Amino acid sequence: MPSPQKNAPRHDGRKPNQLRPIQYRTGIAPHAAGSVLAVCGRTQVICAASLEERVPRWKEAQGIPGGWVTAEYSMLPYSTHDRKVRDIMKGRLDGRSVEIQRLIGRSLRAVVDLEKLGPRTLCVDCDVLAADGGTRTTAISGTYVALKLAEKTLIDAGKINKSFLKAQVAAVSVGLVPGQDAPARPLLDLDYPEDAAAEVDMNVVMTSRNEFVEVQATGEEATFARGEMEALTDLAAKGIRQIFKLQRAVLTG
Repeated sequence: MPSPQKNAPRHDGRKPNQLRPIQYRTGIAPHAAGSVLAVCGRTQVICAASLEERVPRWKEAQGIPGGWVTAEYSMLPYSTHDRKVRDIMKGRLDGRSVEIQRLIGRSLRAVVDLEKLGPRTLCVDCDVLAADGGTRTTAISGTYVALKLAEKTLIDAGKINKSFLKAQVAAVSVGLVPGQDAPARPLLDLDYPEDAAAEVDMNVVMTSRNEFVEVQATGEEATFARGEMEALTDLAAKGIRQIFKLQRAVLTG
């Protein structure tokens, strides 16, 4: 029998395997080809996809057919409790932002048929309005919605004649988080206090074909066993399947 502590409510009342409330509010940026305000608990990210009728110079120079998808990620100054200085004021992107926007780009390209996109670039901007953990995973799940909306815009405009998206993509965080006077247990969709306390945290990106795009797992002054890693990825997969349903609901609603 599982111990009562293992299934005890979290600090916000959620069950260990429960996502935060998720919403996708479309059309948030009217000049973008597709846009959404992705809300996960108290984390809010604007995801907007814009079209450029060209490909990167390196792709053109190498004669590689098809288009490209790229992403930019930024946390707005007021997204955290203490004001965050804009990257432009520092004269460079911080390492964390670079890492995250590359992750977002890889995640999107995993489900885009670049040849069907044609010789053009989809630029996805992810701007964090409010950060309470899971900004990168919220951005990835939101950008899929923005891309699907952009796809419809391009088809309606006659720029493309068929879908370039091969599958859905979404992401979620999981971790081993200790409780008060209790051992660490697997939790789904960590908010900031849980992420800060986690002994192990993991970000998982998957497609609706049940394939992994990326798994980022780190022991924070701790190690983890193979069985714990498998338990975390299984928990993440269940959460991501729920996110797929929410994505489909907003796109077909």
